[in-house]
Amino acid sequence: MNTRPTALIAEDEPLLAQTLANELHALWPDLRIAATAGDGLSAVSLALQHLPDVLFLDIRMPGQSGLEAAAALADDWPEHQPFPLLVFVT
Repeated sequence: MNTRPTALIAEDEPLLAQTLANELHALWPDLRIAATAGDGLSAVSLALQHLPDVLFLDIRMPGQSGLEAAAALADDWPEHQPFPLLVFVT
């Protein structure tokens, strides 16, 4: 059983997404990045697929903002699964 916490990074700037992943790895080595998305719609889809413990959502992204993605996930998140912690980045 894998008990490592998981995260999803949603950031439309690839360099910023990689920098965040690098910083998280240095500061929180047990955290596993389950997926990275470049837009809000992909973030919702990937979050529902991977059900991470923490979501790092860029506020401004194409297709759907981080705030809109969080609202969509609040509506669609499986009831049996604890809702992830939300961290908004900009």
